[in-house]
Amino acid sequence: MAAPACSQSEDEGFSSQDEQETSSREDSGDAKSALHDAIYLKMTELVEFLLLKYRAKQPTTKAEMLSRVIKNYQDHFPVIFSLASECMQFLFGIDVKEVDHINLTYVLVTTLGLTYDGMVSHGQSMPNTGLLVMLLRLILAEGDCAPEENVWETLNIMGVCDGKEHWIYGEPRELLTKVWVQEKYVEYRQVPNSDPARYEFLWGPRAHAETTKLKVLKFFLRDYRRNPGSVPSLFQEALSDEEDDA
Repeated sequence: MAAPACSQSEDEGFSSQDEQETSSREDSGDAKSALHDAIYLKMTELVEFLLLKYRAKQPTTKAEMLSRVIKNYQDHFPVIFSLASECMQFLFGIDVKEVDHINLTYVLVTTLGLTYDGMVSHGQSMPNTGLLVMLLRLILAEGDCAPEENVWETLNIMGVCDGKEHWIYGEPRELLTKVWVQEKYVEYRQVPNSDPARYEFLWGPRAHAETTKLKVLKFFLRDYRRNPGSVPSLFQEALSDEEDDA
């Protein structure tokens, strides 16, 4: 027996409604994906702009960032600015610091109070202070004395490999064992009585003079929240050192 006409009409109606809902969800998903891509692109453009300001030692303002970089995405400025600031801090070791809350003026300074600008030569376009801060943190995580093999194992996970040119940091071994040793930020010494010879990293006198263990650990607090690991013991040691210094 043929289905009643009203039943066929209802089935067609439900089918059409399902198609419309599916199409609407797909359109919504496409729109969100496009917005996400646009925000990411603006974030990278803002990072490039801030790096130019850092190299030129010039301040910037919110108004300048909006007009020169953000443009049609001004409603999303807080998110874009936050992502770009975090990228500047963790990748390059640079803080975007507000110095005038009325005119919203910002300066770009090396993080943790370090005086090293991270520019090895005039031909280098990317500051490498972010990697220095990571090395100082790794030394702390290893109990103030980090075996070289452990350092490279961790850096390899980040894509920073011994003997391989990195797109931001250049040749990392040169930085770790020569540049930052000459700058007095780290000590690179042979492990006593090791045969064959093994090497280890320690904080240098300039690192101790310019920053503290607690500041370095706080710098990575957001990362620790995602991967707590040894946070309590590391912070306890750092606080103890701060009290001893006081």
